[in-house]
Amino acid sequence: MAATRVLTAAAATTQPTSCFLSKRAFLLPAKTSSLALSFNRRALVLKSKRPFSCSAIYNPQTKVQEEGQSETLDYRVFFLDGGSGKKVSPWHDIPLTLGDGVFNFIVEIPKESKAKMEVATDEDYTPIKQDTKKGKLRYYPYNINWNYGLLPQTWEDPSQANPEVEGAFGDNDPVDVVEIGEAQRKIGEVLKIKPLAALAMIDEGELDWKIVAISLDDPKAHLVNDVDDVEKHFPGTLTAIRDWFRDYKIPDGKPANRFGLGDKPANKDYALKIIHETNESWAKLVKRSVDAGDLSLF
Repeated sequence: MAATRVLTAAAATTQPTSCFLSKRAFLLPAKTSSLALSFNRRALVLKSKRPFSCSAIYNPQTKVQEEGQSETLDYRVFFLDGGSGKKVSPWHDIPLTLGDGVFNFIVEIPKESKAKMEVATDEDYTPIKQDTKKGKLRYYPYNINWNYGLLPQTWEDPSQANPEVEGAFGDNDPVDVVEIGEAQRKIGEVLKIKPLAALAMIDEGELDWKIVAISLDDPKAHLVNDVDDVEKHFPGTLTAIRDWFRDYKIPDGKPANRFGLGDKPANKDYALKIIHETNESWAKLVKRSVDAGDLSLF
């Protein structure tokens, strides 16, 4: 029997939630039905000639439903709309931005664990699963020391080269987040975070951004607002994150990953620029303005 637990994706607010970070964002009215929005987007995916409409769940409370046994090939963590109980996509249906520089972050890998969990971008409703290689479950060689996951409604376009990072192309995934707070979170938990810095990792030639952020409910969240604050209040953390992601493949006989931007973390404004650009890429993806390939759009 599938286990279900309830996680709040966003606290109640009187402000409209925007799917896009552009100045002319489509704003979701507070009275809009989340179920209707969910159906709207799926209909648009199936009928790509219709005009695109932003359809993230407004102010969602999501339930997380685990199917199968953890650390098996069949294990999945699905997201359910708290009102209707219908399956929704953590990648497409949970809004990216909550306004005032606050974003939703979905935990895939809790800190101090090493099972390589990720959103299954090629499966319906994009549940979280454990990554595999040659039919075997993947693990990091050692624990990751921070909560790790993704920003919903972002996508690193593999057809776009970034001239600021050695012309590297996107890795075809949502943008990754490294959350540096003290608490160990749960798989599928949705946190409100503020970005602090960005690292431009290059993994086998592909650009794989790491947004360094902190959950707003962390005791030190009020102390950190930009990259320099991280160095002051979390000394050595940015270097440790860079070194961890640079070296984690070496025990498997692979070369170290590299980092662009002079091997240094970029500041908050640059991180926000990356989030904005990858949100726009996601919008093009779900509008089918670019080839989705094997990616699931619902």
